[in-house]
Amino acid sequence: MEDHPMFKHSPASLLRDIAAAAVVATGVLASPAAHAAPKLQKVSMMVGGIDKQIYLPYQLAQDLGFFKKYGIDMVLSTEQEGGIGAEDAMVAGQVDMAGAWYVHTIDFQMHGKNVIDIAQLSGAPGERIMCGKGTHIRTPADWKGKSVGVTDLGSGTDDLTLYLAARYHLTTQEYHRIGVGAGETLISALEHHRIVCGMTTQPTVNAIETMGIGHSTIDLATSAGVNKWLGGFWPAASVLARASWVKKHPVRTQHVVDAMVATMHWIATHSAADIADHLPKDFVSSPLSTKAAYIKALNEDKGQFLPDGRMPKDGPQKVFDVEKLAGKIIKPVNLTITYSNAYADKANQLEGFTK
Repeated sequence: MEDHPMFKHSPASLLRDIAAAAVVATGVLASPAAHAAPKLQKVSMMVGGIDKQIYLPYQLAQDLGFFKKYGIDMVLSTEQEGGIGAEDAMVAGQVDMAGAWYVHTIDFQMHGKNVIDIAQLSGAPGERIMCGKGTHIRTPADWKGKSVGVTDLGSGTDDLTLYLAARYHLTTQEYHRIGVGAGETLISALEHHRIVCGMTTQPTVNAIETMGIGHSTIDLATSAGVNKWLGGFWPAASVLARASWVKKHPVRTQHVVDAMVATMHWIATHSAADIADHLPKDFVSSPLSTKAAYIKALNEDKGQFLPDGRMPKDGPQKVFDVEKLAGKIIKPVNLTITYSNAYADKANQLEGFTK
């Protein structure tokens, strides 16, 4: 017995050895820092309506755990009605990034602010033009002499309405545009015949159809729809950041895009029901929509989301053309510096995704 290794130590050293062995057995090391989890890098992002179906990838990335997977402690917020817009909060430095439409990069450049789109999430604005029951509207040419609803005059929906009308040779003197907001206010305007058609997104689209007061006439919610009605991709939902912030934080920028690209591939390979199951309950079920209706609508409009986070070819030019026709282009614009596919390319390579 005395030759057993345990008996070659003094009682005090034996106790130390037993304690050390217990530490190793439980996986706790003498130097905790040696195996501590990497510290997450904090990034803040405001989204232009985080519960809207067209903006679902941001919250989905959070709920799937992709931000944390890639080392990001993402703080998400949403713009409030009557408050500062997500893109303006980003430019003002209140948040690091914005979940907003690509078109803002063009507007900011004309106002001397360098904003870059680092990940493109959709190739369509996610909007549908809903026309009232019995109106018999088939194309924008049928708006002649009538009133059409947009969110606000000067808004993105207004620009798209102007562009659609012009493509069908309708001048602004031949029809009227009325700001009717979104949700219940747009529904009321359509129901009470203040407008013959109105541009809106889910879940308002579903609510109008469920109530039987209108139907979808023009689809700007899918890639096929925008190619038909606008003549090409019209990139909308994206991740925007100040170019100076991106330059200062290249690693955080890349990791955010890694998370978003992983999310876009997840969306492309999962059903609308799977997606709805991973979103907050109040996003998919509300006074305007049941979960079943949300899933049905998402199944129809899921084609707006791009699987790789890359800007579609000729997308920026299409957005520029819409803005120019709407009278928004007041200075020269260099489209090449309004977006970058470099981060999405690296993210796709990291995940082994092919173009």
